[in-house]
Amino acid sequence: MKKLLSEILKNEVYPALGCTEPISIAYACANAAKMLDSLNPDNLKITINIDPGTYKNGYGVNIPNLDNEKGNLIAAALGTLIARPELKYKIFSKVDKDIIEKARRIIKENRVKINVDYTKKDIYVEAIIKNKKDTSVCILSELHFEISLLMLNDKIISSKKSEVKKTDYKEIIKNFNFSDLVELADNATEKELNYIKKGIKMNLKAAEKGLELKKIGYNIKKLNVSENQDSILELKSIAASATDARMGGLPFPVMSSGQSGNQGVVAILTPYLIGKKNNTNEKIILKSIALSHIINSYIKSYTGELSPVCGCAISSGAGAAAAIVYQKNPDDIEKMEGAVNNVIADIGGMICDGAKESCSLKVISSIDSAIKAAYLSENGIVINSSNGFIGKTATDTIKNMARLSIIGMASVDSIIIETMQSKIKCMN
Repeated sequence: MKKLLSEILKNEVYPALGCTEPISIAYACANAAKMLDSLNPDNLKITINIDPGTYKNGYGVNIPNLDNEKGNLIAAALGTLIARPELKYKIFSKVDKDIIEKARRIIKENRVKINVDYTKKDIYVEAIIKNKKDTSVCILSELHFEISLLMLNDKIISSKKSEVKKTDYKEIIKNFNFSDLVELADNATEKELNYIKKGIKMNLKAAEKGLELKKIGYNIKKLNVSENQDSILELKSIAASATDARMGGLPFPVMSSGQSGNQGVVAILTPYLIGKKNNTNEKIILKSIALSHIINSYIKSYTGELSPVCGCAISSGAGAAAAIVYQKNPDDIEKMEGAVNNVIADIGGMICDGAKESCSLKVISSIDSAIKAAYLSENGIVINSSNGFIGKTATDTIKNMARLSIIGMASVDSIIIETMQSKIKCMN
């Protein structure tokens, strides 16, 4: 249990330049491309086989360092031509004019193909790259940057089961009760808290740059509200601006949570800004953010990494709500659980229709729900198990929501992807 928070931070909380799913596609392509002797763009053919969630989240999001260009095709072409897998989530930092022109040409000549594999329920990215004489393959599975296979001309270069298996930290945390999660945050080390602190600075910087876009985060501040709501509106504006920056393709990283930058925005900035507003002790704020990350990871251990329900709103919102309660009542497990139940009762059915600019609106909804949920729970108002899919405990509620997502919404991704693909046909 001692190193569990470190495992969560290492595998799920990291800086990401751009949306995670296109980065993952680019990373797989870069690994495959690096095995080839020649990357002459005239001879390259790229095939990507991906799970529905990765396709959905890469479809409509801007790529950093490009002029408003979006999607999985350009991500695959850029990753192939950059061919520097060691950059991982910073791979798009090496985009330049020459690479962009070559990538556009490969796409225009119809030499990049994207296929959705509906049998894959977890993260899965397979990049197959051919030049004149060789074929290379890279497969990522379970985590966005976890290589399970490297192959050149049918010869296996590297093959391994995921080093971070579900039987490891995900399975361990899945068997925790709520007090175990809080204990994990309580016992966060100085090293872990300092890492969490870096995420605050990073996401505030992204928010500052996102405000300059004058999009959702900037304009939400203009709502006419009473004076005592100004600070909450400011919080929503800052967080939405960080998402505006990320979804808008600005070249500034965001610290993620649960392997998602938008979830990182909610999970980190909500408790941080609420804590600052209330003059909460810094160490308590940092521990509350640790709890926010932990609960986000805990919920996703049930719902899956890329589920039909919106993680940016629900799982990170629930984590943020519990974190707000923790700041005032670090020993009151019941109120933290109540806050989680309240968030899921409020927005538990919100679907994920991919990563894109409108995610900023969902971030605002998530923060609004988290603050309401925490306040109500602190005042003894908790949605109980006589309501809908709410369970007797937060864990029961999370399990019920996971069943709704995995079984009840099984066809959601395919319908969303069909809609996305029909729009592509209309544009061609």
